[in-house]
Parts: sequence; C-alpha cells; structure tokens
Amino acid sequence: MGDVGGPGWAVGLVGTGVIGAGWAVRVLARGYDVVAWDPGEGAERRLREAVERAWPAATELGLFPGADPGRLAWADSPEAVAAAADWVQESAPEDEALKRALLRRVADAAPPETVIASSSSGLLPTRLAEGCRHPERVLIGHPFNPVYLLPLVEVVAGEATDPDVVAAAVAHYDDLVMHPLVVRTEIAGYLSDRLQEALWREVLHLVNDGVATTAELDDAIVYGPGLRWAAMGTNLTFHLAGGDGGMRHMLRQFGPALKLPWTHMEAPELTAELIEAMASGCEDQAAGRTVAELERRRDESLIAVMRALGATGIGAGELVTQREARIRAATQGADATD
Repeated sequence: MGDVGGPGWAVGLVGTGVIGAGWAVRVLARGYDVVAWDPGEGAERRLREAVERAWPAATELGLFPGADPGRLAWADSPEAVAAAADWVQESAPEDEALKRALLRRVADAAPPETVIASSSSGLLPTRLAEGCRHPERVLIGHPFNPVYLLPLVEVVAGEATDPDVVAAAVAHYDDLVMHPLVVRTEIAGYLSDRLQEALWREVLHLVNDGVATTAELDDAIVYGPGLRWAAMGTNLTFHLAGGDGGMRHMLRQFGPALKLPWTHMEAPELTAELIEAMASGCEDQAAGRTVAELERRRDESLIAVMRALGATGIGAGELVTQREARIRAATQGADATD
C-alpha cells in the first residue's frame, strides 16, 4: 500500500456527522489535508462549524506543523473524494445497506492502492466489502467520540482484507497518534462496544426498574471504576483486587458471586416510559447547559486526565507524551528546512 502520511497527504471523509467531523479535526491537527463530502443539506457549514468548535481542544492537545482548518476542502460527491484522497474514511450512519452502497461508489472511483476504512461501530467488514472493486483494501477503522481526542481505533479486517492493508492501517492511525487495536477475530460489535453495551444494558434495566436515576448511575462510575479504567482496564484492576494472589485469588474469592442474579444480559423493552426516564434524567444532569457547553467541559476533562496520566506513562498518557515529542521533532524538522 506504500507509505502513509507525509507532505501532501490527503484524507478523504465520506460522511461528516459527529464522527466524520472528529476525523476532520484529528487529521487537520496532524497537518494534513482533508477533502470531505456529505449529502445532508448544510453539511459543509455544519462541518466547518464543528471544526471551529473543536479546534481549541485540538490546539490544547498539540498541533503539528501545517495544522490549519483552512486545509479542509469540500467535494461534490464521494467519487470526487475518492479521486482526491490518499486514504478514505467512511463515517455514514450505521446502516449496512447505505454503507455498502457508499463504499462501492468510493471503491469504483479510488485508485486500487487507496485504503478504504469504515468507521462502523459494529458491522462486519466482510459484508461491507461485498461488491467493492478491490475488496482487499477495505477494512474497519472504528474510532471513539471525540475522535480528535480519544486515541483508540479498532482495526478489523474482513475475509478479503490483505494483511498489508491491516499493516498500513496500523501505520496510518499510529501516524495520527492513535492507539490502533487490531481485532484479530471478525466479530459483530468488535471489542470495546461489546463491553460498553453490557454496561449500557444494565443501566437501562436499573432505570427501567426504578432502582436508580441516570445521574446516580453516572456517579457510580465517575467516582469509582471510571477513575481506575483511565489507567487500567477491568482485568488488571481485578488482578490487583486479588492482592498478592492476583487474578487467581480474586476469582476464587469472588467467583461464586458470578452465579448470583446481579445483572441482566438482554436489554429491556424500550418503552415510551423508559425513553422518557432516560432522556429527562440526562436533561436534568445537563442542568440547562447546551451540548456545545458539555462538549467543551468533556474535552477539557479528557485532556486533563490524559496529561495527568502522561506523568506515569500509563494508557492514553503515553500517547500524549508521544504526541508532544513528535510535534517537537516535526517542528524542528520544519524549521530546519525554512
């Protein structure tokens, strides 16, 4: 697939909603060109506004030489994006038929060496690649919101995906200072969303049963497990819970509780009452603050947490440190060529 990144590198975005806009900010902050398309009325205006809103957070995290929102160009079709870009990232709504149709249009217009990645959060890449010209260059690159701050991206290959394309995807996302996690087995929902889904279903049950409010359930994470999860995942956290005996002792001690009917795996019926309870609960938590205001608070908090972890070199903190080092090196290199 050739080298990724470098001067003149252009990333094409097909779909510019929340995820597509997040990709735009991350790529622009890396100092690359972005060419984007979305069929929605007013989509270009909304994308440029989203980039403007997120740019202060991207700036706080650190900009590479050449980073400039002005490097965002708008195309009039997905074919135009495919023709102009070195890499294409599709971020259309999570509708398999829609995504397959778009990916075919992109694949028909893109040079054979152009990698085409879908931001799907759970669809199977084998199915998405069906009917595409050169399906061996199609795969999943599933990011997390906000894409311009959170480093995780799940890389999932389909049956036809060339291993060299997977390697190119890892190199591309690493170049964007992300953490590319290769999902070795093609499975619906991948890894992170399957874990989040289990917690989400339990939240719905607890609200539906009148056990707790959305605010109480968020507090149950924010003031406890959430702080640990920023540095260690569930498995290593529970390994420590076993003391010197580690996970073996932890499972011997707490394993019997797994037989207790504490949790539900199937989601409850989404009745009008449950939807209202969830929505009104979140609106109460927002306390009159707009989504834009909450986004700013979230971004500031995420940067603070990642910077704090940078001092210990754990998790996302290590990537923040790497980003700062890469920016310094890139800046010195740019200065030397002036």
